[in-house]
Amino acid sequence: MKVKDGFILREVAGNFIVVAVGGAVKNFNAVITLNETGVLLWRALEKGATQDELVKVILDEYDIDETTAKADVLAFINKLQGASLLV
Repeated sequence: MKVKDGFILREVAGNFIVVAVGGAVKNFNAVITLNETGVLLWRALEKGATQDELVKVILDEYDIDETTAKADVLAFINKLQGASLLV
């Protein structure tokens, strides 16, 4: 999986947001705010991480069990796919 071209992560006043740029602006007029975990996952997705790699990112960063990490990653992916931000 990878973040679609035309979407970037920016830090604004201490908050991380995803915005559309270029041609993507005409089809996406929203702003998505990410928390610390979302930023970690987004950065991995920018590099084309798989779902299993995203789970590993979470497990390496937080003291949670694998079942919870998988559920959280799946929920994040589903939200991004629902917004058409992934390819």
